[in-house]
Amino acid sequence: MTEFPALDAPFLARIDQHRLESSSRASHPPRILLLYGSLRERSFSRLLALEAARILQALGCETRIFDPRDLPLPDASGPDHPKVQELRALSEWSEGQVWCSPERHGAITGVIKSQIDWIPLEIGSVRPTQGKTLAVMQVSGGSQSFNAVNTLRLLGRWMRMITIPNQSSVAMAYREFDENDRMKPSSYYDRVVDVMEELVKFTLLTRDRADYLVDRYSERKTGGRIAEHAALAAEAMRHETA
Repeated sequence: MTEFPALDAPFLARIDQHRLESSSRASHPPRILLLYGSLRERSFSRLLALEAARILQALGCETRIFDPRDLPLPDASGPDHPKVQELRALSEWSEGQVWCSPERHGAITGVIKSQIDWIPLEIGSVRPTQGKTLAVMQVSGGSQSFNAVNTLRLLGRWMRMITIPNQSSVAMAYREFDENDRMKPSSYYDRVVDVMEELVKFTLLTRDRADYLVDRYSERKTGGRIAEHAALAAEAMRHETA
């Protein structure tokens, strides 16, 4: 019989269904951050993000759209760069996010990847994306594809986000927006509404219990060990200075 390592009992929490019942429910509008992946003057990923923001506002959300212009490449500047600080502050503010990228060479663009790369998994004790909801969308210049949204899903999982099941892929995007840069009525538009509606529902369902959903044994154990070592070090220091 295979033997498993012994669990560290002090850090093992029983699954408690009562923790799913929030003591207080947030009453403010869901806060959604939208990122897009092109710097073109007429960027269809930006236009789709703007359309998604309008839908989210109609559903009662508060939205912010990050402008990636002047954001430095990852590691080309420090985290104190104003655009990096702006992006990280918006990520912390948000309860859900929408990532929209063009498909370029069968993948996402460097513009959207740079934004995601500037949001680390952890800043001190704060995890800017863990437990937040995520919806992914893409625009294509040709036939419909799902390469970009698949990559965005992988990144969302890596960032420990709750990526909703539905997604949007708009083919031949240049045909889907009118001269006023508004999305035309179509099955593509209906899907975008579906995705935003689902994002709002998942955000409302999870935002009050995100702390419970991302509470992990391994991190409690590591945190406990860090606290234990810090206490021992402090005690030793007191003895040395006594």
